Amino acid sequence: MLDAKQHQGKFGEDYVRVLASAAGLIVLQGDLDADGVDLGFRATGRYGRTLSPTVEAQIKTWSAPSVSSGHLNYRGLNEWQFNRLAGPDFTVPRFLFVICVPADNQAYAAMSTDGVMLRHLGYFVSLRSEEPIKNPDRHRKRPVRVPTANVLTAASLRRLAETQSDW
Repeated sequence: MLDAKQHQGKFGEDYVRVLASAAGLIVLQGDLDADGVDLGFRATGRYGRTLSPTVEAQIKTWSAPSVSSGHLNYRGLNEWQFNRLAGPDFTVPRFLFVICVPADNQAYAAMSTDGVMLRHLGYFVSLRSEEPIKNPDRHRKRPVRVPTANVLTAASLRRLAETQSDW
């Protein structure tokens, strides 16, 4: 059996995998998370001048979200993790996905005659316009404001991949 932290993290990644599948995207996973990327998402085909556009994401879960002024105030990234997402210099655009989940893991999914419901919601933010931290410390947290308008859905995930250069 997974411990609570593993269970929550796995659910978050699987939540995003379900959205990617619904969006018709290919999910990519490196053999080692040494660069701050959990999953990549590729659209197949040509989109403008780009063939098979791809984006990458670090996926975090949160069971006690703090919301104010239309933003999640996420404090779960350390400075090293922040730097793996911040700045414009990545060849493949990177995003932070924050999946808000119930505190009780028994409430992650609910079944009904209409189908399966996954709880609660995911959100995304690009840190491309943020300045990376000089001399990052893995023990210091770097808060990130995630707009609650940026709900992660199958359609928004597909749009992120297809319009990668717009972010």
